[in-house]
Amino acid sequence: MALTPQPPLTLPAPAKINLFLSVTGRRADGYHTLETLFVPIAQADFITFADRSDDAIVRESGAAEIAPEDDLAVRAARLLQHAGAAGRGVTLTVRKNLPLGAGLGGGSSDAATVLLGLNRLWRLGYSRRALMGLALELGADVPFFVFGEPAIGRGIGEVLDAVSLPPTWFVVLRPRAAVATGELFAAPELTRNSASAKILAFPEGFGRNDLQAVAAAQFPEIADCLNTLGSEAEAARAAVGARMSGSGSCVFAAFGAEDIAVQVLARSTRAGRFTGFVARALNRHPLRDFATP
Repeated sequence: MALTPQPPLTLPAPAKINLFLSVTGRRADGYHTLETLFVPIAQADFITFADRSDDAIVRESGAAEIAPEDDLAVRAARLLQHAGAAGRGVTLTVRKNLPLGAGLGGGSSDAATVLLGLNRLWRLGYSRRALMGLALELGADVPFFVFGEPAIGRGIGEVLDAVSLPPTWFVVLRPRAAVATGELFAAPELTRNSASAKILAFPEGFGRNDLQAVAAAQFPEIADCLNTLGSEAEAARAAVGARMSGSGSCVFAAFGAEDIAVQVLARSTRAGRFTGFVARALNRHPLRDFATP
C-alpha cells in the first residue's frame, strides 16, 4: 500500500555554545577525548522537508561551499533511510543562518534536525537513544543536538549528562576567519591532558577552552575579537567573559540580562570589524518531543 505523502514541514536547527572545552586525552584511533558544556541557543538554521513519491534524497538549497553529497543534512537523511525507511525520499531546503567554521555546530545541528524531522515525517517511531546512536555515525557533536538539553559532554562528546543553567543571554561575535577543526587538534602546542572537572553543576565563570590559545595564535582576527569582547564583558560584569566556542572562530560572553547583552553587542560591533548577535540559552531543544525517551 502506498504511503500518504505528508505536507512540507519547516523546522529549526539551533546553534550551540561550548561554555568550556577541555581536551583530556587522545585515543588510540586518533580521536581526542573531551570534557565540555554544551548549551543550545536561540539562533538557528531552518530546514524544510518535502515528502517525495520516490526514494530520492535531494537538497534543493544549502551551504554553497558544501557539495550536496558531503552535506551532513543529506548524509543524515540517507542514514535514516538505510536504517529503516527504505523506499522513502525527501527534498531538503536548508536555509543557512549559522556560519561555517564558527564553532556553533551548524552542520551537526542540521543533521540532528533531519534525523528528528524525518523520524516524525516518516512516522518511524525511533527513540531518542536510537537516534543518538545513528547520530554518532555522522559526527561527535550530532548526538548532543538529538539529546536536546544543556549537557556536560565527555568521551569524544557523545557521553552526555543534563545540567541546569540560570537564564542566560550570549553575545556572539564572528571574526572574519573560518577555522578548520582538524588543524587545531593537530597543533603540537595543544594541551591534551586537562584534568576532569568531575562535577555536573555549572559554577559561575568555570573553565576555559583549550583550543582557544592555539586558534588565537593562528588567527589574529580571533585574538582581536577576544580582546574587544573581553574588555566590554569585563566592564559589564559578564557571568562568563570572552571565550571561544568549540573550535572557533566565534567568540562569546554570557550575561544574566538581555538588555546588558544587547548593549555589549552594540559597543563590540560599532567599529565594523565583527558581526554578531544576541541569543538566549535554551533549556530544551525545540524538537525534543520528536522522539520518545
